[in-house]
Amino acid sequence: MGTNVGIFTGGTQVITSDRRKSKLAESLASSGMTGRRIQTNTNGTFKRLVNGEQVGNAIRGELNVIIVGALPQVSRILYKAEYDPEAEATLPNCWSNLGDKPEPGVAHPEHTNCAECPMNIPGSGKQGKRACRYQRRISVLVEGDSSGEVYQFNVPAKSLFGKGTGNVHPFESYIKFLLANGESPDNVVTHIEYDLNAETMELQFSPVRNTTDEEYELVVAAQERPETELYTKITVGHTDGVTKKALDKPTEKKPVVQRSDEPDDEPAPAKKAAKPPVDDTDEEEAPEPTKRPKKAAAEEATETDDLASVLDAWGSDD
Repeated sequence: MGTNVGIFTGGTQVITSDRRKSKLAESLASSGMTGRRIQTNTNGTFKRLVNGEQVGNAIRGELNVIIVGALPQVSRILYKAEYDPEAEATLPNCWSNLGDKPEPGVAHPEHTNCAECPMNIPGSGKQGKRACRYQRRISVLVEGDSSGEVYQFNVPAKSLFGKGTGNVHPFESYIKFLLANGESPDNVVTHIEYDLNAETMELQFSPVRNTTDEEYELVVAAQERPETELYTKITVGHTDGVTKKALDKPTEKKPVVQRSDEPDDEPAPAKKAAKPPVDDTDEEEAPEPTKRPKKAAAEEATETDDLASVLDAWGSDD
């Protein structure tokens, strides 16, 4: 490593040994490094962002990269508040780079290890899923970019697991596919494209070719740079520039007026009281005769006595 002797005030000294950049220099350099990442979007595009600002035009549909850094295990991250694309970004409640235990920077860990965490149980989140989500961050070079700049790439959760077809796979299956065929991700140009048959934003990965000698040199140089490793970790608030503390619940939203150019469906009419069953006999049919009620015994006796008196009067000689 060369030394700029012009910065010293106590004279110069000849250094003959090949001194590599120390870990101290790397850690201090990383604290003020430029944040570069490739953003995936729901409209099917990829955007290069440098310190949060877009650089160049978005790329639609597909992108070729070389994977130069990845952690050996999938990371975990927990947000207790529901995702709101319009809200200010906040720090997560808990996270783990290797998916085994919370990182030291977590203020209030949910558990001492991820395997036994109640947020890792199916059903702890919505729709029967886990509240703590899987996440994978990788470091990549962009094919054709001779600058050798490293970018962080976040693989969406729904693009991590599953089975592939042929040489097209979700990310975790893709890595296993390469290793099973004697290839390493950093020795292959990887094609990333949006799955047009998916209902949500999902990516699929496939190998294009082996890297050239020139690309190999860029890979070796990139893997010696501190950001290559740093980009693979959930460096909360660091590369993302997020400082707001985590929320335990979503913030209240103002009511939104719903408008439409079509009338709402009219409500169904209220049910009326049930009518008695209709007699389906012919209306002209005469009703059945009813029996007249018998007269009381006293009435019958009075009528009999009166009749006897009349007959007696007629039979009298007077």
